[in-house]
Amino acid sequence: MTVKIFDRPDTQAFLKELSGLNSDSGSPRVKALIHRIVSDLFRTIDEMNVTPDEYWTAVAWLNDIGAAGQAGLISPGLGFDHFIDERLDAIDDALGIDNPTPRTIEGPLYVAGAPESVSFARLDDGTDADGHTLIMHGTVHGSDGKPLPGAKVEVWHCDTRGFYSHFDPTGKQAPFNMRRSIIADENGRYKFQSILPSGYGVPPGSPTEALLSALGRHGQRPAHIHFFVSADDHRKLTTQINIEGDPLINDDFAYATREGLVPSVIECTDEASIHGNNLNGPFAEIAFDIHLTPLVDGIDNQVNEQRRRAVA
Repeated sequence: MTVKIFDRPDTQAFLKELSGLNSDSGSPRVKALIHRIVSDLFRTIDEMNVTPDEYWTAVAWLNDIGAAGQAGLISPGLGFDHFIDERLDAIDDALGIDNPTPRTIEGPLYVAGAPESVSFARLDDGTDADGHTLIMHGTVHGSDGKPLPGAKVEVWHCDTRGFYSHFDPTGKQAPFNMRRSIIADENGRYKFQSILPSGYGVPPGSPTEALLSALGRHGQRPAHIHFFVSADDHRKLTTQINIEGDPLINDDFAYATREGLVPSVIECTDEASIHGNNLNGPFAEIAFDIHLTPLVDGIDNQVNEQRRRAVA
């Protein structure tokens, strides 16, 4: 038997009441959003014949997600982060703004306050015995295409076990390991030494993994390196590169892979390159130039001021 009550006048009146639309106080924006979201959920319950057991299972899962602090993990896993990026791209396209360096998702593991240096930084502390040395460098360009001295390049990535400092369950990593802020030199150049990171997956047995498994999906990510890049009179860029050759580049559960963000990884074994970088043996090299975009009517129309970031 099929029974639907969503379109009944009393249900529609109830939605207005619970959303505060019958009250003069409160936030009109919040009211409109809640009315739309709850209406869509009511319609889903009605049309999909959601049972009480299914509903309360979902509520329990939301409680688990909150208790585990994984809202920022399931968000990219369900494609919200990628959808927002695609929408920002469409807005830029309508404004006539080209993004030579594509934006992509931030992820939930940034930590503010990383040590700052000029031109060059060593990210890793040398304790990851399985790490293969990486030298990465490039030039930050302004919206006019010219090198941008003084641009800030914030970079962070995980170790070979897939753990980030400040979020390492083993407690092995020192604070700000593999996290730095680099100020570009007078020619707009940045450079850092670190190790090639590994890919990683969502925590086993977590509510995020439970939902992905129910969807028939995995929770694995390819190896990648995150960036925030900012400069005066430019919009802040949030992006990340994937490590070339990782088998999951085109199967990232977080949907972060984008064309233009998989630079070549060159294995350097010649003595001149090794000595020129003050190293003792072969290393991987990645060259990656970054292009920032102009402000829109004098402001950064995509900056996120509301997300609170602090050292874990």
